[in-house]
Amino acid sequence: MELGVGMFGDLHINSRGEIQPAQQRLQEIIEEIKLMDEVGLDFFGIGEHHRPDYAVSTPEIILAAAATVTKNIKLGSAVSVLSSSDPVRLYQSFATVDLISNGRAELMVGRGSFTESFPLFGYDLQHYNELFEEKLELLLQINKQPNVTWKGKFRAALENQQVLPRAVNDALNIWVAVGGTPESVVRAAKHNLPVIFAIIGGNPAQFKPLFDYYKQALDHFGHSTEALQVGVHIHAFFGENSRQIADDYYPTYSTQMNRVGRQRGWPAYTKQQFEQGRSPQGHLIIGDANEAVDKILHMHAMFGLTRFSAHMDVGGPSHETMMKSIEIFGTKIAPKVREALRK
Repeated sequence: MELGVGMFGDLHINSRGEIQPAQQRLQEIIEEIKLMDEVGLDFFGIGEHHRPDYAVSTPEIILAAAATVTKNIKLGSAVSVLSSSDPVRLYQSFATVDLISNGRAELMVGRGSFTESFPLFGYDLQHYNELFEEKLELLLQINKQPNVTWKGKFRAALENQQVLPRAVNDALNIWVAVGGTPESVVRAAKHNLPVIFAIIGGNPAQFKPLFDYYKQALDHFGHSTEALQVGVHIHAFFGENSRQIADDYYPTYSTQMNRVGRQRGWPAYTKQQFEQGRSPQGHLIIGDANEAVDKILHMHAMFGLTRFSAHMDVGGPSHETMMKSIEIFGTKIAPKVREALRK
């Protein structure tokens, strides 16, 4: 099982409502990715957003910069909003990152949990599902061959157009991020694509039927499940002392949950929800190394995971605490998980 970190590039917002400068956060992110590589984590993913509380709108730029200061870690998006992107340009960008990084680039596509990119790039939200379907088909065709002939509804046709540059091994590893709908699972299975489930609420065991459904759908479409790639994306933060890191991180985490929740009509986030999430049956992995190891291994056994992604910057915690959390993940959690899986 691969162990890594996902981020959205959250900017810290202080009690006066002042937003951290994006320039500062971007430089911190590069330092954090460099540390991930140094402590031996397997992958890093960064999300795409077009909002004032996030620093990153173009994941591929961050990944290209990170490629020059890292040696081994895989570098990908988490996610690229395919519905409002041009698949030709998206492939070109990530193929370029792949060349710079000597074959370490990945592309994770999704429909996005926020919708600002649609009006920004001139797309109609009424076509939310159709856009993703069509653009995924084109992206996968580009990924298979350099010369593309294609016609769709939302983009100009391509007639034997050559898409360059090509990735190191010609094709990129493309993941699909899903939020928990059967339709998304079937779509990924139809194209024989690896999936990562974002589990950001409730008991992770509730997702077991979707994991099983994904495997059944792969079989239905005639794809082998022997080389299955499946992962989870979980809100996580690590410290030396479980109670202390939970108490320290709660104000930052709850403020962000309420900030997003107000826009979506959610009720106020409570300390009880936070503690329930941290419980053995909860969806949060916020605590010490031993708690994290137990939860990660439990989810591996339950889902048959090949990838675990710790979403570690929710709310914009300080750079210092981020670096400590990454260090603990790489030096204390990852070795114990790997050792247990070897037995």
